[in-house]
Amino acid sequence: MRLTDWIVLAITLIVIILYGLYKSRVTRNLDGYFLSNRSMPWYLVMLSIMGTQASAITFMSAPGQAFSDGMRFVQYYFGLPLAMILIAISFVPVFHKLRVYTAYEYLEQRFDLKTRTFTSFLFLLQRGLSTGISIYAPAIILSSLLGWNIYLTNIIMGGLLIIYTVSGGSRAVAYTQQLQFLIIFAGMFLAGYMVVKLLPADVGLADALHVSGKLGKLNVITTGTDEAGNFNWKDRYNIWSGIIGGFFLALSYFGTDQSQVGRYLTARSLSESRIGLLMNGLVKVPMQFLILLVGALVFTFYQYHTPPLFFDKVQIEKAARVDSEKLLVLQQQHDSLAGQKQIAVRSFTAAMQNNDTAAMSMNTNWLRQLNDSSEQVRSAFKTMLKDPQGNIPNDTNYVFLRFVIDYLPEGLVGLLIAVIFIAAWGSIAAALNSLSSSTIIDFDRRFGASTYNSLSEEAKSEKEFKRSRMYTFLWGIFCIAVAQFANRMGSLIEAVNVLGSLFYGVILGIFLVAFYLKRVGGDAVFTAAVLGEILVIAMFKWSEIGFLWLNLIGAAGVVLFAVPAEEIIRLTRSSRRS
Repeated sequence: MRLTDWIVLAITLIVIILYGLYKSRVTRNLDGYFLSNRSMPWYLVMLSIMGTQASAITFMSAPGQAFSDGMRFVQYYFGLPLAMILIAISFVPVFHKLRVYTAYEYLEQRFDLKTRTFTSFLFLLQRGLSTGISIYAPAIILSSLLGWNIYLTNIIMGGLLIIYTVSGGSRAVAYTQQLQFLIIFAGMFLAGYMVVKLLPADVGLADALHVSGKLGKLNVITTGTDEAGNFNWKDRYNIWSGIIGGFFLALSYFGTDQSQVGRYLTARSLSESRIGLLMNGLVKVPMQFLILLVGALVFTFYQYHTPPLFFDKVQIEKAARVDSEKLLVLQQQHDSLAGQKQIAVRSFTAAMQNNDTAAMSMNTNWLRQLNDSSEQVRSAFKTMLKDPQGNIPNDTNYVFLRFVIDYLPEGLVGLLIAVIFIAAWGSIAAALNSLSSSTIIDFDRRFGASTYNSLSEEAKSEKEFKRSRMYTFLWGIFCIAVAQFANRMGSLIEAVNVLGSLFYGVILGIFLVAFYLKRVGGDAVFTAAVLGEILVIAMFKWSEIGFLWLNLIGAAGVVLFAVPAEEIIRLTRSSRRS
């Protein structure tokens, strides 16, 4: 990056930090630190919900996902609006009425302590792991820009985020996310504009979209069926897995994950919480569509320009040390194919503008063959870097970053890098805040109540406030440790969602039983939850079913196990009494 980019980056991040600290003044108790004294308007609730979900992974990995697999990933969000409606009707009123700090407090009132503790533990485990992956995402940027060791960069990035979160609490998170989203939307709009502007003078947006579509990158709706009409359960993203599996994932994430529940519990009223959730459901899908569209346009851009053999420069340098001669051969093959693609795509564009359908068809087939050949060369390159465990490097997370650094004008590069940092700070800060709140409310306060008994209310509030900051710090350390292993996980946006799907379905199933099966008690639902989690892990490990279906399997498993478990428990108790 050039000096102007560093100045833009520094000014943007400093403004965000100062604004957050200015807005972070709250009462020194749990209500102020975790729930902003329940004073947020609906639009801040909406932005906070979206900012918590839209991490750096969203803005860095999603374009790369579209680049490699097309836009079908957007179907993952199709169940979200429906989930928002059900949460607004069933979940939010209960949490507001009970004035809970965490969603899991309700489970002890409805069932028992062990069910609350088990559910909270599942949340802490998956959210802690996911947040570690989110820390790794912005660390990739610094590592690429400055040539730093990725492990050291994880520590630096994580350390900055810990300071930011410990000092501010939920109020700083909410208010900075308001400013963050304005900058993020402006930055992504400019990125999309520049992709089109940097295309050849005779190629416009419509032409670029036509090229993307012909090469399979605008596959927004897919049915998941093969040529014989059979449904492929291994297919990760299709209309059915998106609506059904995505619905259950969104229902669990927004309805039971404390990182999201904690956002709409900050609202000043029940109606403000509901409006914030529903507006999130309306805005999220088109926002994700546009982010993926940027990735599809970047793919088109690289049909007219020579792309890197591999988008992660560090791996290129590593390959040069492993076998420089083979790397040179692969690079020459790659560049030759890139030159042929440029000829083919220009011929396609000319044929399209002349309405020559025969030439369009011929050049489309040629382009597809050339792209397949390019992927074979890239696969050969990846094989060079296979580690002893058989892991192959993945550059999906570097595609958009490399385009930004290589082609965008001075100043805009700094802004786009700032966008990714800002998204990381917002989502990770909210996650650390929720991890801390669940730890102190569901474990520290619940199992360590005796340590507070002798204190006055004022002293108790002050002690809880200080412990909350301590837990935020400790969870930050844990997440940094997780980040050190994230480089083995491939596409980060997929890794986070796969990880969530291992736990979210079971957590959701517990809440569904709590809300709708009033006859089921704590022993039955606890047994069902343990069996449900075993089932989900077994399906993930020994079947090839798409991960979105794990959310449905987990939720349905808990519900279906809970009913007979309750009957068995009732019969057992009845026989003992008799």
